[in-house]
Amino acid sequence: MLRTVHEVSELTGLSIRTLRYYDNIGLLRPTARTQAGYRLYGNKDLVRLQQILLFRELEFPLKEIKEILNSPNFDRSRALQQQIELLELRREHLDQLIGLAKSLQTQGGTMDFEAFDTQKIDDYAARAKASWGAKPEWAEYEQRSAGRTREESFAMGKELMELFVPFGRMAVQGADPTSDEAAAQARLIQDFISEHFYTCSDEVFAQLGHAYGCGGEFTQNINTVAGDGAAEFAARAIEAYVSR
Repeated sequence: MLRTVHEVSELTGLSIRTLRYYDNIGLLRPTARTQAGYRLYGNKDLVRLQQILLFRELEFPLKEIKEILNSPNFDRSRALQQQIELLELRREHLDQLIGLAKSLQTQGGTMDFEAFDTQKIDDYAARAKASWGAKPEWAEYEQRSAGRTREESFAMGKELMELFVPFGRMAVQGADPTSDEAAAQARLIQDFISEHFYTCSDEVFAQLGHAYGCGGEFTQNINTVAGDGAAEFAARAIEAYVSR
């Protein structure tokens, strides 16, 4: 069954102008057109539109949505599961904000700002984007890890985490994250990732460094293994290293 742009607009609540824009930028192409050139949308188009609207609800830019959906590595089932988890994280965040607003209404001022922290959502979204195939590094990682056992993957991950231990020591000693020693350790981590997981370019390494020190799950895991302050020191060291 094919639907006109007017019918899709009524069905979804999107304006005709928006649907035309999605077509013009290559985000949602109609299956067919009439002889007069009017757009006709099939069921596959509507399924893709549902994915687009889910990503939009999660505040993804249209350019990123297009890259994700067009990626040959895109796994719709995995994406749906991760979208559900992201939406649940957002619901949890909204519940915390509602709770804070209610407490302010009944109790007055408070110095609690934890409800505004979106780091958990941001971290998960970053990992989800990678797994949806928006980045070629994920495809390379999938290919390399396909033949590894769970024990092998765990051991490799442990070995990577141990490379952060010197950063923990440097942090305690008050070392300079721009030093040659810190740069050498950053290079070891970059080389290890390239050898065992995926090609870790300076650009990718800079993004990883930011994630290491931004206070989310990465930071907690590194600091658990390497000591308090190790992740934050690593982030500064990697930033200095890639900018050389």
